[in-house]
Amino acid sequence: MAQDVSLRDDHPDEYIVVEGDTLWDISGRFLDHPWQWPAIWHANQQIENPHLIYPGDRISLVYIDGQPRLMVDRGRPTVRLSPDTRVTTRQPIPPIPHEWIEGLIRNFRLVDSQEQLDALPYVVANEERRLNSAVQDNTYVRQLNGEVGQYYAVMRLGNIYYRKDGEIRRAVEPGYGQHAPVREEWHPTWWERAGNLKPQNYGDIVGFELYQVAEGMLAKTGDPAILTIGHAQDSVREGDFIMPLDDIGYVDQYQPRAMGTVPAGMKVLGVQGDNRLVGHLKMVSISGGASQGVEPGHVFSAFRPGEEIRDRVKYPAGSLADAGTWKGDKVVLPDEFDAHIMVFRVFNDVSYALVMEGERPVQEHDILKHPDETL
Repeated sequence: MAQDVSLRDDHPDEYIVVEGDTLWDISGRFLDHPWQWPAIWHANQQIENPHLIYPGDRISLVYIDGQPRLMVDRGRPTVRLSPDTRVTTRQPIPPIPHEWIEGLIRNFRLVDSQEQLDALPYVVANEERRLNSAVQDNTYVRQLNGEVGQYYAVMRLGNIYYRKDGEIRRAVEPGYGQHAPVREEWHPTWWERAGNLKPQNYGDIVGFELYQVAEGMLAKTGDPAILTIGHAQDSVREGDFIMPLDDIGYVDQYQPRAMGTVPAGMKVLGVQGDNRLVGHLKMVSISGGASQGVEPGHVFSAFRPGEEIRDRVKYPAGSLADAGTWKGDKVVLPDEFDAHIMVFRVFNDVSYALVMEGERPVQEHDILKHPDETL
C-alpha cells in the first residue's frame, strides 16, 4: 500500500499534536488522502498504546527502505502545579470531533427484528388525549417496567430497511428528524405501527430505524405508566417507542481507512434532513454493515449513477431512432464523483456515515466505491 500513498506537496516534516486536533486533520496535513494513514503509520512498540495519538506527541515523517513512514514521539503530559502537584490525564485525539456526531449517535438506533420492536414500551396516549405532548407534559406508556425517577428516550420510527432480491432498500422515506411518512402502498395506523409493522410484498426486514424525539422521566409505574417529558427535540405522539437512555456503543477510537475490497452493490440509502441530497458533515445511511465487513472508520467514495440518455448527435430528432425503432441511440453516462464519506456507526446490514469532503452533495442511491476512485 505504501508505494501508492500520495503525500501532500506542502507536507511538514514533523507536527506537534495540540488540543482540538483530530486524526482526520492530522492525516490531511501529510497526505492527499487521509484514509491512507494506516499504510504509512509506523507503530513504535517501545511506547504504550502506539496506535493512539495524544496532544503533545510529535509526528515525524521519515523514510524506511525508501518508503514514507509516520512515527510518533510521545510527548510529556501537562503538569499543573497546585498544593497537590499532579499530572493531568490526557485523552487521545478522536478521529473526528465528538460534537460532530454526538447527537447523531444518541438519536439514532436500529432494531433488528419485528419481535424486538414489538417488545418495546410504547406511548398509548398523551395527557388529556392531546395529539402531541411537550416539555413538562405527561404521556402514558404501556409495557414499561422500571423505577420511578429513571430516565428514558422517546423514539420515533424512521426508515425501515429490508432486503429484497438481494438488495437492501428502504420501506419509508422520511427526513431524518422528521415524522415518517410512508409510501402510498402502505398506510398503517398508529396502533398498527406498534404491532405488525412488516408491510406486504416486502422482503426480509433488516432493521427498524428509531430516532429520539424527547427524554422522559418515569413518574409513576403501572399499565399504563406515567412518563413526564423533559428535554425534547420534537413533540411526543401516540405510537412513539420508549428505550433506555444510555450509551449505545459509539466506538470513539478508530482510524480512517479504506476497505480492501468494497462489496458490490453498496449504495447510499438515505440522507439527513428532509432533502434529497446533503453536504459536508451531514449524515447518510448506507447499505452495508458488519455482515459485509464494514467497520467504523471505513471511507468510501460516493458516486452519482450515470444517467441513461439519448444520443441526439448521431440519432437526431426525426431519425428512425427518434421513432423508437433503434436501440443503439441510448448511452449511459459515466458515474460522477460526489464526495467522500466516513462510517462512524455500524449495525448488521446498515451503517451511518458522515460526508467529509467532495465536489457536490451526496444524494440517495449514490453508488459506493473505493475512496481512491474519484473519476
